[in-house]
Amino acid sequence: MLVDTQELPDSKAESPATPSRHSPLRVRADLHEEYSPDEIAKMTELYEGTLSNIEEGEIVKSKVLRVTDTAVILDVGFKSEGAVPIDEFKDPRSLKEGDEIEVFLEHLEDQEGAVVLSKKKADFMRVWERIREAYEKDEPVQGTLVKKIKGGVVVDLMGVDAFLPGSQIALRRVPNIDELLGQTFEFKIIKLNKRRRNIVVSRRVLLEAERKTKREVLMKELQVGQVRKGVVKNITDFGAFIDLGGVDGLLHITDMSYGRVSHPSELVHIGQELEVKVLDIDWERERISLGLKQLLAYPWKNVAEKYPVGTRVQGKVVSITNYGAFVELEPGIEGLVHISEMSWTRNVRHPSKIVSIGETIEAVVLKVDETEEKVSLGMKQTEEDPWMALPQKYPVGTRLRGKVRNLTSFGAFVEIEPGIDGLIHISDMSWTKRVQHPSEVVKKGDEVEVLILNVDAENKRISLGLKQAQEDPWLKIGETYPVGTELRGRVLRLMDKGVVVDLGSDIEGFVPQSQLGIPDITNPADAVKEGQAVELKVLEVDPIHHRIVLAATGWPKEESAQEPSQQA
Repeated sequence: MLVDTQELPDSKAESPATPSRHSPLRVRADLHEEYSPDEIAKMTELYEGTLSNIEEGEIVKSKVLRVTDTAVILDVGFKSEGAVPIDEFKDPRSLKEGDEIEVFLEHLEDQEGAVVLSKKKADFMRVWERIREAYEKDEPVQGTLVKKIKGGVVVDLMGVDAFLPGSQIALRRVPNIDELLGQTFEFKIIKLNKRRRNIVVSRRVLLEAERKTKREVLMKELQVGQVRKGVVKNITDFGAFIDLGGVDGLLHITDMSYGRVSHPSELVHIGQELEVKVLDIDWERERISLGLKQLLAYPWKNVAEKYPVGTRVQGKVVSITNYGAFVELEPGIEGLVHISEMSWTRNVRHPSKIVSIGETIEAVVLKVDETEEKVSLGMKQTEEDPWMALPQKYPVGTRLRGKVRNLTSFGAFVEIEPGIDGLIHISDMSWTKRVQHPSEVVKKGDEVEVLILNVDAENKRISLGLKQAQEDPWLKIGETYPVGTELRGRVLRLMDKGVVVDLGSDIEGFVPQSQLGIPDITNPADAVKEGQAVELKVLEVDPIHHRIVLAATGWPKEESAQEPSQQA
């Protein structure tokens, strides 16, 4: 029978030499008056027998009494219960009353008289010898990745925690460690410290040894031109790394497909098994170049027969440049629609104004060059050329109205129908005045009446006349300004051999230097200013050459503010 010493009366005071309250001597002293010497001896023997199997620093068996939110309460057969923090159990929810558990007895009692127990230390002690033996024999051990911590991962190694540094997880940096949690691998123990219960493991060491072995085998087997199976290990912007069975090779993005590939992930994914062709081997730099498209038929073979000139095709726009758009006819076959081949009538400033990436368009094959791997396409050729019908639609002399779309130094472009512009040359803007710039006669946006002078369908040009849409005034100018007529004008422009004068009504005349009436001058600019009034007399009228020759008869000192007018 086990005596519960907690029920025994305690002494009010104890000297340093007094036996402890759990000593058999103390039990006998307290109970000699209530029990006989034989009874006391028997109870003491039973009590000492209970304690004889419990020693500090050993693993002992215990029974679960109850589980709280923070601890598991255990009975180790001692005077008081022991408690183990709940976080020392991997699955505390599975514990129930009466379960037997091995724990490490650290102290029989602490300052509060409680038994100090540890589940983690028991687990550690139980497997330590096996771990030490594996470490000394350099043998791999199995472990499961449990949780991610700062600097690495906690590994469950035979029931105890070991540390796996982040640099020792794999041969390359693992982008997402969370994906590996819960997986079981083999590890090599690289560091042990029993006192600190510190175990450090590495998976990389084993992988490097395995890679070295496989590399030695591959160096003997692998040859350029071989077709081998591999698994996609990693994907980057420039390609994918393929595990050939211990050695990685690079499948560059340009060797994935004859077609256009924006990113390797469009064709491959991590974990995918592929057949690839060995293109190049450099063992010194440990580089193996692989190809995927090299296992496919060359798409440009017999392209001229497949896409003869004049064939109407459909394709997807895959790229746009300043000079045109590339159209994919099939994987690996792209044709160029040059900007000049996009529209018969529109002045295309950039291909993006006509097409967009991803759009499916229709085109006509204009040229095929298998050697240069080029196909020229035309979009406008899918429609009839409207310029071919223009000579019949607008014969010379046709009168029509159009809007001024643009001005240049040599003329004005007028839209006669959507996408079709004609040019009014500066020389065809006025019958009577010499136009220095089109803006003197028309402005952008003006609606004008013009006459068709010429249609050049081949060169896509239409010549228009603005003055031709009006009656030629020179047919009557000779009657209006007979020889000898006196009138007043104003200097419009200074020339080397005379001056041009404005006679009004958009009529200009010319006064030769010899007729200026100013002696001893070599340059009209020395004596005449633009805008200066002058009295004139008609010397000659030439309706054919559109010219009026005048003589200056006087230079009034006071200039009129009014516009020059005819003087009878």
